[in-house]
Amino acid sequence: MNELKKEIKETIISSLQLEDITPEDIVDSEPLFGEGLGLDSIDALELGVALKKKFGVKFSSENAENKSHFASVDALAAFITSEREKTN
Repeated sequence: MNELKKEIKETIISSLQLEDITPEDIVDSEPLFGEGLGLDSIDALELGVALKKKFGVKFSSENAENKSHFASVDALAAFITSEREKTN
């Protein structure tokens, strides 16, 4: 799971062009939106597309759970892991 979290952090940084942030700067359990990393709704759209390309996971705009999936790196890692288990 640690490798997955590192890949998620690298995807966040590259897809959102966060120049002054390294994967080590992002705390797994801290919020990605508002407090914490401070991302906004536009960032969520871009990140969703990047995660779909990288990990093959899909986020539905009608899914009320999306907010919880994007809560933190930990939450994204858990979601990606569960989606991968469904396809295996």
